Amino acid sequence: QVQLAESGGGLEQTGGSLRLSCAATGRTGRTLSDYVMGWFRQAPGKEREFVAAITRSGGITYYAGSVKGRFTVSRDNAKSTVSLQMKNLTPEDAAVYYCAASRRTYSSAADYATAPKYDYWGQGTQVAVSS
Repeated sequence: QVQLAESGGGLEQTGGSLRLSCAATGRTGRTLSDYVMGWFRQAPGKEREFVAAITRSGGITYYAGSVKGRFTVSRDNAKSTVSLQMKNLTPEDAAVYYCAASRRTYSSAADYATAPKYDYWGQGTQVAVSS
């Protein structure tokens, strides 16, 4: 089992940047490299949606079309952290952002983008963007 804690949310202006972090802690014997990691977000009144994902080694990343080219997901397995660098923010990016972890291996981008495929979730961090 792994516990996830997001941080770095806040209020930013349109066009600004924020960097979210997700710290992972878990039982002895498991490291962050055991997990596929994803970022999802949920705005008020909307479904939770996929933002980005990264494979165990960090060698492959996936992005939702709405954030591709603006957001970058990365991980530091030695520090047990996953980050989401967000640039050129728009009001449409405002949401609660969640990091998630999965121990399973997937073969398609669609799997990485599917919330039920993830086993563990953080509590979320709020991102607000003023126009």
